[in-house]
Amino acid sequence: MSTKQENPGPQAAVSPERTQASSITKRIVEAVAGRARNGDPVRVLGLTGPPGTGKSTIAAELANALPEAGLAVAGMAPMDGFHMSNALLAARGLADHKGAPDTFDVGGYVALLGRVRRADGVVLAPDYRRDLHEPVAASLPVEVDGVVITEGNYLGLELPGWADVRGLIDLLVYIDTPFEELASRLIDRHVSFGRDRSDAAHWVRTVDAANMTLVERTKARADLIVSL
Repeated sequence: MSTKQENPGPQAAVSPERTQASSITKRIVEAVAGRARNGDPVRVLGLTGPPGTGKSTIAAELANALPEAGLAVAGMAPMDGFHMSNALLAARGLADHKGAPDTFDVGGYVALLGRVRRADGVVLAPDYRRDLHEPVAASLPVEVDGVVITEGNYLGLELPGWADVRGLIDLLVYIDTPFEELASRLIDRHVSFGRDRSDAAHWVRTVDAANMTLVERTKARADLIVSL
């Protein structure tokens, strides 16, 4: 009888970014579970850090990982859902730095976080469609019970309007990433959504880099700092 083993074939490679995201997700789940055990449950979980850190990827992983750990998820309420529309940005002369703090409806974001904290009914949060480059209203249902996951660049910002966000977040996690890695990721992201590579690099240097520096200053306001 032959004892030859069949070759199972090559396994799908896991990207370093995915591995990093999974490691960070595990740490965040442990932090949320620890709060729950201590009688201090997390209603609003915030993920922040400069653009390109993988906040959306980690938020999506948490939506699966938290229930696996016995922690209910009420829904998602991303900051990017409060981008101003492209038409409004153009009308106000803000289109050339879309993504900066003054290009968001921060009052609407603060109001939404207040509503989900009160948990007096299902809330419909807006989402941001990267394929459309536009926010879409009433896209994401947030239930009464469970953890609400919100993510965005400016959750720890202390500018007028934005300063009200931090007090509405029970556990704020800052995802720290080297600048060089962020720049490379952001250029690739802009190219994937249709920008010419040279134009993408220029946008990263002139718009994204300023936002990275601004967000870096908010690190001290986080409850937990995780590094890629």
